[in-house]
Amino acid sequence: MLVTEALRSLRASASTTLAATMTVLIGMFLLGLLIALGTWVVSWSQHVKKEVTVNVYFCVDITCAHEATAAQINAVAARLDGNPLVKSYKFVSREEALKRMKQRSPDLFKIGLTSNPLPASEEVEPKKAEYAEAIYKEFPPHTAGVEKASYGRKTAHRIIKVAHVIELVFVIAVLILLVAATLLIANTIRLSIFSRRREIEVMKLVGATNWFVRGPFMLEGLITGLVGSLVAIVLLLLGKELVLPTILGHIDAGSDVSAIPFSLNALALLGMGLALGAAGSGITLRRFLRI
Repeated sequence: MLVTEALRSLRASASTTLAATMTVLIGMFLLGLLIALGTWVVSWSQHVKKEVTVNVYFCVDITCAHEATAAQINAVAARLDGNPLVKSYKFVSREEALKRMKQRSPDLFKIGLTSNPLPASEEVEPKKAEYAEAIYKEFPPHTAGVEKASYGRKTAHRIIKVAHVIELVFVIAVLILLVAATLLIANTIRLSIFSRRREIEVMKLVGATNWFVRGPFMLEGLITGLVGSLVAIVLLLLGKELVLPTILGHIDAGSDVSAIPFSLNALALLGMGLALGAAGSGITLRRFLRI
């Protein structure tokens, strides 16, 4: 009975139903696109933050009175082991440091070197980029066996600041778009209900309860939200399969950079479309039930 009445009403007000469905479609499509793009950008910002590392350089006879001993190197490793801010660390020998330098700047080695001037070091990855400075301060220059610690303070602060701005903009944009979509859908549903206010008044006058009147309209909202969300998901899927590979082919990002899984995005859009459709009908109908 409820479904039959809802379907009859949808057919009777086809134009307003189409308008409500298109409003849901546009709102959910834009929201899904923003969620996909926003989560990818946030993932990229997290990837960039992972590049913030702390380097603890050990003494060599060129820069210090004595080269760092094995005991001093082990002592630094033990401190890193016990530091809860440290995610991982890797010992880089002087030979490995020289090899890396040759790969990065081969022109510097055309003349030839009589000795290796580069120190051994510990490459430390913080659990969060924000922890880099605290780890850096753990190893002042007078630490036994340590020449200095470095983490590129200016660059690291810039990376962290940009990442925080990206995350904040994403959250604000999603909230604004969600509010805008809610208002658009509610206004469109309000027009649909307003065009049938006489029908509602007659139903109330013959003794129909509020929930008896509200039921078909809320079901209409659910159907409208479902259809609009499904079409939006199909359009997003087409964009993902046809357009996205072309765009990503021109972007150099890490392998760990990715957007939210499409299935989760689709489920979120479907749930929001259903909720907005039903809630918009139920809330908008309240003013017409006060007779």
